[in-house]
Amino acid sequence: MNMRSKSVTLLFAFFALFTATSTQAEQPQEQIVEIADNVYSFTTNGEYISMFVVTEDGVIAFETVNTPHAKAMVEAIQAVTDKPIKWALHSHNHWDHSSGGQVFVDNGAKTLAHTDAAAWMKANPYPDMVMPTDTWSGTRKDLQLGNTKVELYYLGLNHGMGMTVFILPEERIAYVADLVTPNRVIFAVVPDFNPREWERTLGEMLELDFDRAIFSHNIAANPLQGGDKAEIQAQLAFIQDLRAGFYAELQKGTNPMQIPKTLKLPKYENWVGYDQWLEMNVWRILSDEFMGPYPWHQEAKATQ
Repeated sequence: MNMRSKSVTLLFAFFALFTATSTQAEQPQEQIVEIADNVYSFTTNGEYISMFVVTEDGVIAFETVNTPHAKAMVEAIQAVTDKPIKWALHSHNHWDHSSGGQVFVDNGAKTLAHTDAAAWMKANPYPDMVMPTDTWSGTRKDLQLGNTKVELYYLGLNHGMGMTVFILPEERIAYVADLVTPNRVIFAVVPDFNPREWERTLGEMLELDFDRAIFSHNIAANPLQGGDKAEIQAQLAFIQDLRAGFYAELQKGTNPMQIPKTLKLPKYENWVGYDQWLEMNVWRILSDEFMGPYPWHQEAKATQ
């Protein structure tokens, strides 16, 4: 293993340790749950949650994560059905979500990512990540397999590149990666997490036609059961309250550099990571409000 691979491995080990020690969430007793007819949520340890659907012509998997996770998910799928895995779908570019694709390719599946995600993946190779076999572009795509349709939505800049929200319209179930993490103050200091675009995206997600959602990260009591639009609304309210609180402090005359330490949002004090992450969230709001939002490109639809 070269120095870069060792460094990346250590970095992910750190984040895994942080998640394990800071979430204080109980590990799920089950690794797989049938959340609707032929639709399953899956995890290996509760930190990353995937989903798969069994159709009459094969299986569609959502979120490959990494090789150990992918191998375990393939085994779980094969324990449920003998139908072949046809597709494995990537939500976005980040290594901790888009790795492990080779496992599905080796099992005869195609992998799919938005062109924005694929371009980033090509420019930023990683030992456990392979390029998707297929890509899609634009803001909307339907994928049909047997009797099942998957709607793919690219809602513009928000988090990462090519972030895609998936919806099973017949089952009225969505799969949402990273944009919503129930009951946790999110790591919004990530450079390619644009708070204003994230806010806009959450509002648009609430307008989409689904009732239930599986979230790639979920600190709820029963994470594999997912949630609904209430969790999306709560995430949106957090960003709005964060921004409103920041400007309220400015209006009181608080030194901007002191706001990250002085701003408190008691409404969210029971969310996991509140003590560790709130200050960094405020710093991100401060930097974006004073220097402008990042990332940005010509197609961005920033909230005015």
